[in-house]
Amino acid sequence: MGKEIIICMVIVIVIIVGNIVTQNYTVKSVEKLSQQLEELKVDLKEVREKQEVSKQTKEKMERVQENWKERHNKLAYFIEHDELEKVEDNLTGIKSFIETQEYAEAISQLDKGVFILKHIEEKYDFNLENIF
Repeated sequence: MGKEIIICMVIVIVIIVGNIVTQNYTVKSVEKLSQQLEELKVDLKEVREKQEVSKQTKEKMERVQENWKERHNKLAYFIEHDELEKVEDNLTGIKSFIETQEYAEAISQLDKGVFILKHIEEKYDFNLENIF
């Protein structure tokens, strides 16, 4: 009887620790990507006024995509692939709108991307509402 209780307690502790680790990684990833998207949004607002994309703006978009590729593989272990695919589609949309010089649409996609990232963070947050 004692061994079973210890084994159950170890399993529960491992689950809780695993959830804390994955949640922390998710929060860091969302914060980093959201920050990069907000910086890109500021650049795009300036670009929209000038009507020409700077090299710096394109480099920021590349950094966002590189950061996403680095984090995507780890996030795929514990987040639904549909959610990750939404972010991937959104980033592709942002890049295409920048390339076609549709800056208002790119800014709209940026806002949508930040919303999706925050939604992922909230959806996988460890709280009673998400447990039950």
